[in-house]
Amino acid sequence: MVDYHAANNQSSTEGVQIYMEQENDWDRDLLLDPAWEKQQRKTFTAWCNSHLRKSGTQIESIEEDFRDGLKLMLLLETISGERLAKPERGKMRVHKINNVNKALDFIAGKGVKLVSIGAEEIVDGNAKMTLGMIWTIILRFAIQDISVEETSAKEGLLLWCQRKTAPYKNVNVQNFHISWKDGLAFNALIHRHRPDLIDYDSLRKDDPVTNLNNAFEVAEKHLDIPKMLDAEDIVGTLRPDEKAIMTYVSCFYHAFSGAQKAETAANRICKVLAVNQENEQMMEDYEKLASELLEWIRRTIPWLENRTQEKTVTDMQAKQEDFRDYRCVHKPPKVQEKCQLEISFNTLQTKLRLSNRPAFMPSEGRMVSDINGAWYTLEGAEKGYEEWILSEIRRLERLEHLAEKFHQKSKIHESWTDGKEAMLTQKDYETCTLSEVKALLRKHEAFESDLAAHQDRVEQIAAIAQELNELDYYDSASVNARCQKICDQWDSLGALTQNRKESLERTEKQLESIDELYLEYAKRAAPFNNWMEGAMEDLQDMFIVHNIEEIQGLITAHEQFKSTLAEANKEREAIQAIQAEVQKIAQSNGIKLSAANPYTTITPQSIDSKWEKAMGMVPLRDTALQEELNKQNNNDSLRAKFATQANTVGAYIQAKMEEIGRISIEMNGTLEDQLTNLRDYQTSIMSYMPEINTLEGSHQLIQEALIFDNQYTSYTMEHLRVGWEQLLTTIARTINEVENQILTRDAKGISQEQLYEYRASFNHFDKDHSGALMAEEFKACLISLGYDVENNKQGDSEFARIMSIVDPNNSGAVTFQAFIDFMSRETTDTDTADQVIASFKILAADKTFITAEELRRELPPDQAEYCIARMAPYTGPDAAPGALDYMSFSTALYGESDL
Repeated sequence: MVDYHAANNQSSTEGVQIYMEQENDWDRDLLLDPAWEKQQRKTFTAWCNSHLRKSGTQIESIEEDFRDGLKLMLLLETISGERLAKPERGKMRVHKINNVNKALDFIAGKGVKLVSIGAEEIVDGNAKMTLGMIWTIILRFAIQDISVEETSAKEGLLLWCQRKTAPYKNVNVQNFHISWKDGLAFNALIHRHRPDLIDYDSLRKDDPVTNLNNAFEVAEKHLDIPKMLDAEDIVGTLRPDEKAIMTYVSCFYHAFSGAQKAETAANRICKVLAVNQENEQMMEDYEKLASELLEWIRRTIPWLENRTQEKTVTDMQAKQEDFRDYRCVHKPPKVQEKCQLEISFNTLQTKLRLSNRPAFMPSEGRMVSDINGAWYTLEGAEKGYEEWILSEIRRLERLEHLAEKFHQKSKIHESWTDGKEAMLTQKDYETCTLSEVKALLRKHEAFESDLAAHQDRVEQIAAIAQELNELDYYDSASVNARCQKICDQWDSLGALTQNRKESLERTEKQLESIDELYLEYAKRAAPFNNWMEGAMEDLQDMFIVHNIEEIQGLITAHEQFKSTLAEANKEREAIQAIQAEVQKIAQSNGIKLSAANPYTTITPQSIDSKWEKAMGMVPLRDTALQEELNKQNNNDSLRAKFATQANTVGAYIQAKMEEIGRISIEMNGTLEDQLTNLRDYQTSIMSYMPEINTLEGSHQLIQEALIFDNQYTSYTMEHLRVGWEQLLTTIARTINEVENQILTRDAKGISQEQLYEYRASFNHFDKDHSGALMAEEFKACLISLGYDVENNKQGDSEFARIMSIVDPNNSGAVTFQAFIDFMSRETTDTDTADQVIASFKILAADKTFITAEELRRELPPDQAEYCIARMAPYTGPDAAPGALDYMSFSTALYGESDL
């Protein structure tokens, strides 16, 4: 049965009174219709008896049994829960009129305006007036307080019927008369709330009597709703009586009002669970993206730390190209993922704060700080790898140059030593004359001079081999073997030279004369020949330079060498003059000369040949040096070009970084305007990307030209890349901050003026424009906003409490986002764990536990299964089979215990 005590509330609104006045203007002429009068009489009688039975009585005839006013007063006391004035027990007409007037006065006292209904008509048994009075009572105490989605009374009851029957086929409730004739609407209402009582699919639209009787019987038997209509009366009437239908349907509404409360509770739980499910999805997405990014960093760092050396410059340049591909192709998407990860993390934390949930703590090793640390390690590995590649290219370039120089000098030395051992081991002096022996001795002295001159070359070869070993040359084994062979041979030559000298000196006493001219020729020809060989070696020497100053130094040295050629030519002519003097003396004295100078193997022809060869090398050296000078001039142009672009880009990035810093502090207008302006600003920044790409192209040309320094600029490409990435990240973070402020404002209901006030207060005390307030600055800000945090015991305690909220990590600084979150919590309200527990309690019919069946009946399927999977079994003393603990589950949603 339905409790109508709530209908006694005296604060009836003016709108409700107007509605009652409209309903009281019912068409009394319609009551003359016998069918409608019959329906109303039966319905109203049943409705009255449903309440009078509580007082142990009932009526048989609605127009007769209310005539003395006693049962009418009893009916009003029963449905209102209030006591009326004491009735008069006399049998006279005046006593009856007085009793009816007391009842009518009570009705009028409830804000109901009675139109044309007087006590005399009721006492006289006027059926039309009696039915009108009962309808007025039904409207006031059974229908008036029905409210569905801000509509009330008849409209609210109709809307409730439409919502409850909407899913059912062949049911379309548009009114309270013909929409109910086929009986399907009554059955749908019962099935919606008690599907165990009705087999709706077995009902047929073309059998309205069966449908109506089924609904009426089920309602009377299982729902304690008395049968107020006859199926035959409804079917047999073209248009059933609206008031009779409304009265009957209102009984269904009140019978199922408890289910309505459960639906409201379910909606609250659905809302809370939807927020929780969305947050959990964002957490899963963050964990997945963080894991993938950390895995990529983990796989990339070993590659960047690999220091496997290559054998050639070409192989190292291939590694350099792979690294450039990594920087330009593979890394940029990961930079975007890292930025998006930070934005997702901040957005998730904001949503959790707005929904009064605990902050999200990623799994171990996946915090933003962990990712930043891994990223810092990655960038350190990048820098080290790039520096290693460049140093390796320099090393290999140096090695190739040294190896070529080693082999060139070794070849010259081996060519010189070829046959020297055989010469030093021959004993030709045994059959020579004294002059010939003396000649052999002088020749040997010249050879010793030549040998000493070659000592420097041998030392150079050994030094080059040592340097190749120190630089870890890949073919050091063959170099060492050749160097060892040369050194061993050189030691052997030294020993053989000493042995031959001793042999010649033993026979020197037997040898007297020696041709001084041959000797002078030999002594002058040998160093001159060595000088020419050294000059040719220098003219063929390979060189490597890195800037204009170095090549200009080589050109200056070459010019100095050319300035000595005139003196060298005079020396050559002097040597040739000695040979000519020998020929003149021999001819004048009839002396027969031997085929060759006994003191030297250097002939005038060989001197002239080497001289011509050396002179031919001079212009080739000029050409090579000029080509290298042109190359260095071109490299210098590349440096200048890169420097011009780098200085422009560097200044642009610096200016934009300072500008975005000012914008984030001095932003005006609505948050939406600020967001639009920031996105436009981000677009304008991204339009500068072609300049960055152009600079990357210039940097690639610099690296391809093996240019390792640039005196025209202090910027490096690495610095500019980092600065550009920081600029894009700063803009994205600023946009995200404004988006979170919008999210906070919309979720918390904070007005634009409040946000302006908070921003103005925050900026006023942020003297250093750092975007954060120190503890004393924050205290001054709170005082300016009216908080009592003065320097006393109570104020210090309150300030400590607030600091524990806005600075849980005890960093000593309060960010603007933490300040906004605190102010929004101070001024708005959110769902709490207690509210969710109260909602579950309604669904559980006031039990301290809930069952899976109740969850599946009251909640949508996905959210019901969500609760069942996460609720722990209930273990209280009143536990039933399958009982679930909704209290600990609700508490866990708000972080007060582990879910």
